[in-house]
Amino acid sequence: MTAKPLERTLERRGRLAGPEGFPGPGRLVLRGALESDLPELRRLDEEVFQEVAYPAFLLRQLYDVYAEHFLVLDDGAGGLRGYVLAATAAFSRDSWILGLCVTEGDRRHGLGRELMTEILQRLRRDGTETVRLTVEPANRAAILLYRSLGFGPEEPDGGLRRDYFGPGEHRRIMRLELC
Repeated sequence: MTAKPLERTLERRGRLAGPEGFPGPGRLVLRGALESDLPELRRLDEEVFQEVAYPAFLLRQLYDVYAEHFLVLDDGAGGLRGYVLAATAAFSRDSWILGLCVTEGDRRHGLGRELMTEILQRLRRDGTETVRLTVEPANRAAILLYRSLGFGPEEPDGGLRRDYFGPGEHRRIMRLELC
């Protein structure tokens, strides 16, 4: 399945610039991921997430299963500057954000917010009621972003799950009700 392309161009600072087509200098296109993006998605994932990046085979399968909820920021020069990926269950109203990343040099310009806002709109449109995600407890910037979008802790203790990804790999679980 191929996701529908988005008709949105973002200025370099993350402001919506309108449907002017493919980006010129300093502009990014927020669009659905394409199969041809997979090598660049792998490079981007390794750059941002390093040792916890998705293996190539898993990224491929995630694309095959969740292409409609896999969005990228395209710089128009063959590079991707960010992505967001949401997984939805077939017979459930629940979804998980499996990945959000923006290249280091493009952070703090609202691009993560743009990606999250678009994916949350798509999930709401598709009938999703609850969205969850995990975040590394020390990643204050991401936690602040998610809180500003309405996410709160999954559990009263702040949502901290010790050893969630294995010994010593704690995660904070956050949740957003869309309905």
